[in-house]
Amino acid sequence: MINARIVPVKNCSAERSHLTTVCDGETAVPGPIIDLSLYDDEQALLEGLRRGDPDACTCFVKRFAPFVYARALNLLGDADEAENVLQTTFMKACAALSEFNGTGSLRSWLYRIASNEGLMLLRQKRPQVDLDDVGDINVETTSPQPAQRWSIDPARSVLDDELRQEIAQAIAALPDALRAVIVLRDIEHLSTEETAAQLGISPGAVKVRLHRARLRLRELLARYVEPTEEGHDDTE
Repeated sequence: MINARIVPVKNCSAERSHLTTVCDGETAVPGPIIDLSLYDDEQALLEGLRRGDPDACTCFVKRFAPFVYARALNLLGDADEAENVLQTTFMKACAALSEFNGTGSLRSWLYRIASNEGLMLLRQKRPQVDLDDVGDINVETTSPQPAQRWSIDPARSVLDDELRQEIAQAIAALPDALRAVIVLRDIEHLSTEETAAQLGISPGAVKVRLHRARLRLRELLARYVEPTEEGHDDTE
């Protein structure tokens, strides 16, 4: 299982953010340098956002935008689409702050919004690719076969920039249906049932797609992984 945030986060400078005024729904302009430590505490940040404090809004975007963008790019495999999801995610989040009940973190909440937006975009953008279609595999009669275990080469275990880029490109190269499953299961760590509910497919279809996606990633990342002699591909 890939157990890391795959896409390297963007370098958002302290002086600039194209999303600086997104909470107000305005066209963003370069804003002043602010002390991001003012809102280190998430509860204080949330209270500031609900008061409409512009510094809180700027901190909110600067702190979480890189991670939301990375998640959207993992799911969509396209930088422009990921930027659109990034913008939409923060606008919807700022409009729905009163609905955030504090269960879970702000980052997790933003991830859920971004995932929903990304999946919606996949369906709208590629109607010819049915996310409910598992291709030529009959999930009623076919179950994932055991596959050779693999792990990142310990010498590269720090996930350097080159490896991160390779993994990001490999995920982007997957078909939409396979990419959506592996992002939800192996990056967002949703359960099989939760992933099935998100995609509107059966748990069996999730397992088949996840198996296929992992096999394809192993092929694409062969020079970075070390097979082991025993084991299986855990798609539960």
